[in-house]
Amino acid sequence: MTSIHPQKALFEGEKPFPIIPSCEHFAGSEKLIKKAFELQDKVGPIFDITMDLEDGAPAGREREHAEMVVAMQTSDANRHGMAGIRIHDHGHPSWRQDVETVIAGAGERCAYLTIPKPTAAWQVEEMVSAIRAACEKHGVRREIPVHVLIETHGALRDAFDIAAVPWVQVLDFGLMDFVSGHHGAIPSSAMKSPGQFEHALVARGKARMVAAALASGCVPAHNVTLDLKNAYQTHADAKRAREEFGFLRMWSIYPAQVQPIVQAMQPDFSEVERACAILLAAQKADWGPIQHDGDLHDRATYRYFWELVQRAHVSGQKLPDEAAPWFEDKA
Repeated sequence: MTSIHPQKALFEGEKPFPIIPSCEHFAGSEKLIKKAFELQDKVGPIFDITMDLEDGAPAGREREHAEMVVAMQTSDANRHGMAGIRIHDHGHPSWRQDVETVIAGAGERCAYLTIPKPTAAWQVEEMVSAIRAACEKHGVRREIPVHVLIETHGALRDAFDIAAVPWVQVLDFGLMDFVSGHHGAIPSSAMKSPGQFEHALVARGKARMVAAALASGCVPAHNVTLDLKNAYQTHADAKRAREEFGFLRMWSIYPAQVQPIVQAMQPDFSEVERACAILLAAQKADWGPIQHDGDLHDRATYRYFWELVQRAHVSGQKLPDEAAPWFEDKA
């Protein structure tokens, strides 16, 4: 009898939770984008690359910068197809031009689009509508995931509505703009650890955004570590964000931050082994209830363990040979 794949058995007819890399590396210039692609080739497809049109574009040359990014998106350097693009914010005159340029030139290759600095849900809805319209105009039939930065008072207030907008896949916490928007009420020390996790207003903002993301099946992504070359601090921040706040992804703005983030956010290896053993036994039982080490397991726990195993896979963890067929079509 043919074994039923976990995805089909556990999520048929439903939209599964997005399983995407736990690290998102930002690069703005052509030089840094090329280096990011080289790093991706070296360590493997365990992180996404976000090519930046917002902070990366020289003033007055927004179109030329967008065209360069599109060329990089469609080049042979993008071997893994794991690169997204951050466009300008709703208040910037170039955002519609960004959407047109990106969708027309790289709509089939762009892994995701990131929207920065919204101050209300209606702005996100308008920008997503423009993205969808551009896809229809240029014959792009796929749904392009949208990531949204939560870094203003209005965005935090509307976080639950923003997460529910169609095509939104990720909510990103923008720490520095969030702190700046409090007009000195939050000290600058809260832009780093331990303040970023302990100041009441920042901790409240992070917790609310994570709750909003997860409530709508979106991935919550944590802000950067400003101490660029301190791998220990990056690892500690990622681990704390994951374990204490529920973040499942984190930004990198320096190549040395990628590996510490991935390592801190990946599931515990012993739990992954246990998850695979339970799923393999469940598959043999046609996904009916089973006992494993004296515990009862059914579809509720199977879903949890399947998501865990998928996160381990995208982070590059070695899985048991028996689990390899689950990912053959995703290699």
